[in-house]
Amino acid sequence: MSTDPPQAPRVSREEFDALFASVRTWGRWPAADRGAWNRVTPDHVRRAAALVRDGTVVPLGLPWNTLPGPDNTKPALHYMSDLGDVEPSEPATHKDFLAVDYHGKAVSHLDALSHVAYRGQLYEGHPAREVIGAGGARFGSVAALGPLVTKGVLLDLPAVLGADWLEPGHAVRARDVIDAERSLGVGIDDGCAVLVRSGRFRRRRERGPWDVDAASAGLHVDALPLLAARGISLLGADGDSDVRPSPVEGLHSPVHALAVTAMGVPLLDNLDLEALSAACAQAGRYEFMIVVTPLNVPGGTGSPVNPAALL
Repeated sequence: MSTDPPQAPRVSREEFDALFASVRTWGRWPAADRGAWNRVTPDHVRRAAALVRDGTVVPLGLPWNTLPGPDNTKPALHYMSDLGDVEPSEPATHKDFLAVDYHGKAVSHLDALSHVAYRGQLYEGHPAREVIGAGGARFGSVAALGPLVTKGVLLDLPAVLGADWLEPGHAVRARDVIDAERSLGVGIDDGCAVLVRSGRFRRRRERGPWDVDAASAGLHVDALPLLAARGISLLGADGDSDVRPSPVEGLHSPVHALAVTAMGVPLLDNLDLEALSAACAQAGRYEFMIVVTPLNVPGGTGSPVNPAALL
């Protein structure tokens, strides 16, 4: 593996559609709104709990970002609505207001199954225009997911390479995932959550922000059949999992379409994986318990979230 962005092979729409069909899990689970989270059973939770040895808790969410920038074109809102001068004086209360257009590149969030449609269809083939309207989603809502507790695996690609980060545009291939498993001593298996670190936020701190919609490290679509075969329940990254520019003609986010729409795998976008990378290196292991608790928003296409990894 090289730290320079390798030339990602181009993929035609015909090739992509064949790939989409090969990883599709439609019709597999009665609780279709939960997609691949159906894979996680009480046995998976117990096995994940057994990975907690040191008691280290690592939050994975970014700070609430109210500052505009090339990677934050719709800043979150935060202002005080009560400075102790609105309600009766004793005891004084202090209140604030939060709002965010979170599907972007600046807020750690979960993508539910209603977030992505391909060729007009959501997961399970639901026509997007029929089940999503001004009131929200009637299929694939984040409220249907509930919390997730399972085994997490960190694919720390800069650690594998002995680098600080992957340069924007670096496409992570299936063979790179296998190399990372071998190097880090981890195994991606049924029901687990896979987190992919490119070192985005270390690069941002040292080099400054850039337009990650134009160029970012992430997965090439040829990695998705491997993850589908392993039976993952969740995919997350310090980007949004897609390499950019996209290698698929006419598709800006092909990994989103494969994971969410074909496989029923929710995505975690914009995680801060720097502290987790350090904690895993110190512990000498890259497997842990992960806890994801999205907001209970009926009709929501996702949710801001601050997951936690427990080692």
